Amino acid sequence: MTNNDPSTFICGTSEMENLTRRMDWNVTDLGPPQRWPTELKIAVEQVFSCSLPMFVAWGAKLEVVYNDAFIGLLGTKHPKAMAQPHLEIWAEARESIEPYVKRALAGESLLIKDMSFDILRGGGLEQVWVTFFYSPLRRSDGNIVGIQCVCVETTDKANAITKHRESEQRLQILLDASSSIGTWSVELETNVTYLDAQFARLFQDDAMAAEGGTNLEQLINLIHPEDRQRVVDAVTWAIENRTPYDAEYRIPQKSGQDIWINARGKIYGSPYFDKERFAGIAVDITRKKETELALAREIKELEAAKSRQAFQVQIADRIRPLANPEEVVAVASHQLGTYLGVARVVYAEADDSGKTVRMNADWTNGELPSMAGVVLHLDDFGLFVRQDILAGKTLVIDDVTSDDRSAAYADAYAANGVCSFVAIPLIKAGRLRAILNLHDSRPHYWTEHEIALAQDMLDRTWSAMESARAQTELRSQRDHSQYIFDTMNEGFVMIDRDWTVRYINAEGLRLSDRVGQQVVGSNHWEMWSELVGSEVETLYRRVMQTQLPETMEVQYAHLDGTVFCLELRVYPSMEDGIALFCRDITSRKVAEEKLTDADRRKDDFLAMLAHELRNPLAPIGAAAELLQSVKLDEEQVRQTSQIIGRQVDHMTGLVNDLLDMSRVTRGLVELDTAPLNIGDIITDAIEQAMPLIESRRHHIGTQLTDDATLVLGDKKRLVQVITNLLSNAAKYTHEGGHLLIQTKVRDAHVHIEISDDGMGMAPDLVARAFDLFAQAERTSDRSSGGLGLGLALVKSLVELHGGTVTCKSAGLGNGSTFSVCLPRLLADEGSKLAQDPDLALQKSTKALRIMIVDDNIDAAVMLAMLLEASGHEVLVEHSARRALERAKAELPLVFLLDIGLPEMDGNKLARRLRSQPENAKATLIAITGYGQENDHKNSLAAGFDYHFVKPVDIKKLFAILVQIESKHF
Repeated sequence: MTNNDPSTFICGTSEMENLTRRMDWNVTDLGPPQRWPTELKIAVEQVFSCSLPMFVAWGAKLEVVYNDAFIGLLGTKHPKAMAQPHLEIWAEARESIEPYVKRALAGESLLIKDMSFDILRGGGLEQVWVTFFYSPLRRSDGNIVGIQCVCVETTDKANAITKHRESEQRLQILLDASSSIGTWSVELETNVTYLDAQFARLFQDDAMAAEGGTNLEQLINLIHPEDRQRVVDAVTWAIENRTPYDAEYRIPQKSGQDIWINARGKIYGSPYFDKERFAGIAVDITRKKETELALAREIKELEAAKSRQAFQVQIADRIRPLANPEEVVAVASHQLGTYLGVARVVYAEADDSGKTVRMNADWTNGELPSMAGVVLHLDDFGLFVRQDILAGKTLVIDDVTSDDRSAAYADAYAANGVCSFVAIPLIKAGRLRAILNLHDSRPHYWTEHEIALAQDMLDRTWSAMESARAQTELRSQRDHSQYIFDTMNEGFVMIDRDWTVRYINAEGLRLSDRVGQQVVGSNHWEMWSELVGSEVETLYRRVMQTQLPETMEVQYAHLDGTVFCLELRVYPSMEDGIALFCRDITSRKVAEEKLTDADRRKDDFLAMLAHELRNPLAPIGAAAELLQSVKLDEEQVRQTSQIIGRQVDHMTGLVNDLLDMSRVTRGLVELDTAPLNIGDIITDAIEQAMPLIESRRHHIGTQLTDDATLVLGDKKRLVQVITNLLSNAAKYTHEGGHLLIQTKVRDAHVHIEISDDGMGMAPDLVARAFDLFAQAERTSDRSSGGLGLGLALVKSLVELHGGTVTCKSAGLGNGSTFSVCLPRLLADEGSKLAQDPDLALQKSTKALRIMIVDDNIDAAVMLAMLLEASGHEVLVEHSARRALERAKAELPLVFLLDIGLPEMDGNKLARRLRSQPENAKATLIAITGYGQENDHKNSLAAGFDYHFVKPVDIKKLFAILVQIESKHF
C-alpha cells in the first residue's frame, strides 16, 4: 500500500490528517475524519482491523469507507469509490443489491450467498462470486444510520461447484458406457481389483494398472489412514446391500500434499462383465475440497473474533471497578487461565536491564505451584528468550523438550514445572515493562486464538493497572498524575466542593464536545446545564455528601444529537470535591445485547432438542413398567421387547442426528427414505401416543383405507409427525374426549387427518399454528405443550417429504382437524424400492467363548443373556484386573470391553490383553458410549478390532461373531 492510497485509515491524528489531504471531502456529506461522529469512527476502526473485505456505508447517501482487503473486489473502481454512495459504486448491480440494502436499513442482519458480479480487474472483465454479511449500523439511541458489510469472495467455490455438477451429469454415462480413464472394478468372487492407468497414477503406482490386477486390500491400504475405515465400511455396505457406492477420501502423495478423490460405482453383472463386478469411476476433487476448507477457515475466524469479543467484555467488566493494581493482575490472570484451561498464568515485571524479571502475581489451577515473588534470570532459559523478548516478539514453545531452541535448557524449565509456554512482552516507551506468561505442565499446541486473547488481556491489564494506580494516588499526587490522565483512554474530571471544574483530560473533553479553555474554571452546572435535576446530579451530590464512591450508566447526547452510553465512576476527592471517570461503553452494550440474543437462541435450541427426545420415552417407560409389574407369557415378552427395541432405535437415531451440530443449527435433516405402508406408520404413532391418550381417558378411532397404501419416506420422521399431531390433539381435548385418525387416497396423494372434539382454535391462532414458538404468544392456559415446537417441526418434516400440512377449526370449543398430504407411491414403484426385511437373530451353530468386561452390571448381564441365548459361552467380569487373570486361565476367543472402566480404562486393558501371549490373537471389540472420530482412533490404536457405540447394534455384532466362527471352526 503506497502513501497515496486513499483506503489507508488508522485512527491516529496524523493518519486522519493524511486521509483528509488525500480526499476531496467537499463533495461528500461525511466531512473530514476529525469531525466524524463517534459511531462512525468506531465502525471505521472495525473495518480497518478486519482481515476480510469489509466496508461501512454511512448517512443518507450511504457513503462508503472500505479497507485494503476490499480493493480486490472493486477492481478499477478503486480509488474513486472511497466516500462515494454505495449503490452508485455498483450501479450495474443496483437492482440486485438494493433490496438487501433496504432490509439492512430496516434492521435486518442478512447473509447473501454467492452473488455474481462482473468486475474489471487488471486482466480485463472477470466474473466473480461474493458472499455478503450485511448488518445495520445503529447510533446509541437505536436509530439506524448506515450499514456494515463483510464480504467473502467465493469464486473458486462457485467454479468448483459448477464443475462438480457438470461431472455428476456425466457420471452415469461413464459408468454404463465403458471402463475409460479414471475407472476401477473389483471381481466380487476374488477381490481382484483392476485400475486404468489414470486411476493408478493417483496412487503413484503404475504397476496397479497391470493386466493381472491387484488386491483390493492392498489398494485400500494406500488410502489415508484417517479415511481408510470409512471407505471399507462404504464398500462393504454397497456390496452387501447392492446399493450405489459413493465415497470421498484422501490419497497421500510423495510430495506430502494429499489429493482428494470422489469414487462412485455399483455392482454390474452380465452383459457388462463375464463375472459380476463392483465397478465405477474416480474423480479428483482436490480443488473443490480446498475451496470448502478455505471457506470453513474463514467462518472459523469470524467465530473466533466473536469469542474474543465476548471474553474482552467479560474481563473488562471484572477489572474496571478494581483500584488495586495487584488485584487487577490477579483477577485478569484468573479470568484468562480458567478461560483457556492452562495450568498457570504469571504476570512478571522486568527490571531496567531487561535481564531479570520478578513474578509479582500469578494464577494456577493447582497442577503447578505459585511463582509469586520468584525472581528469574532470562538467560537461564536460553539466550533466545531474552533476545526475542527484548525485541518485542511473542515467544511460543509447544514442548520445551523437543523444540530446538529450548531443549538444551529443559532442566531449567522442568524446575518450574513448565513443559510448554507462551511469553508475551509488554514494551512501553522503548523499554521492557512486563511479560505475561502462560504455562502448561504438558505439551500444548498454542493456537492463534489463545495467543490473541492473552495479548489483549495484557494490553487491557496494563491499561487497567495504570488507571488503578492513578486512582489510588489521586488525593496525594494530583499534580504529578496529569500525564497519566491526559493519555488514558477514559475521561477524567476534577470538581471542587463549589462545583468548579478544576481539571478535565482530553478524553473527557472529547466525550463532552467541549474545549479546555471553555471548561476549566467554569461552574459545572452552567457548563452542563442539561444535567440539572437529573439522576446524574443526584449521584454527584450523594457521593460528595457520603464520601463513598458510586458507579452509574447513563445515556448522553453529543452536540450533533447522536446518543451514546456512558459509564460514570464518581469518587470523593481532596477538599470535599469529587473526581469523575467516564468511559464510552456503547460498543460494550452492543456486545452485551448480542450475547443476550445468543443465549436466547441457545435456550430455543435446547428446547428443540428436549422436544425431539421426549416422544420415544413414553412407550419405553410403559414397557418397562409392564415387565416389572405383570407376569407375561413368552409372546407378550417378545412383543414388549420389540417395542423397547424399536423405541431405543428411534431415540438412537435422533441422538445421532442431533450430535451433528452444524446440520441441526442450519435446519438440515437427512431423510432415510424407503417404501412405507401408511398403516404401519399410523400404528407405530398410536403406540407412541397411547400412554398420553389413555391417561386422559380419550376414545380413539381409526378409519384407514383397506388397501396397502404406500409412500416413499423416512419412517422414523413420519411416525414422529403423526405422534406429534396425536399428542397435540390429546393435550387440547378434555378428558374422555374423542380422537379420530383416518386416511384417504386421492389421485396421487395420501391424506391423513387427525380430528378431535377438544378446545379448538380461534381464527388468528389457526393462521399461525405452525409458526416456531407460536405458543409463547398465547396465554398460560394454552401453553401446555402444543402448537409450539412440535407443530413447527411437523411442518418442516412434512415439507421435506414433498407434502403439506394444514389445520382448521370451527372456533373455540369446536375441536380441530390437522391434515397431512403426502405423495403416494404406486405398488409397482414400491416393489422396486423395497429393502430386504430385517433378518432375525439366528442361534449360533458354533459356540464361542466370550468374555464381557463392563462395570455396569445390568448392561453386562443383559448382553450376556442375549449371547447365551444364541448359543455362546459367556464369561462376565466387572473388574479389569480380575478380567486379566481370568483371561489367562480360560482363554476366551472374543472380548467385549467397556472403555470407561474405573480402575483401568478399556484401551489400557486391551493393550494388556494383547501383551499376554495367551490372549494376543483374540478378537477385541470395544463397547462404549464414546463415539467421536478420535475415540475410534484411540481404540484401534489400543489394539481393538471393532468399535461399537452404545446401544450396541446387535445385528452387526452377531454378524461379526459369525465371521469369527468361520475362522476358528
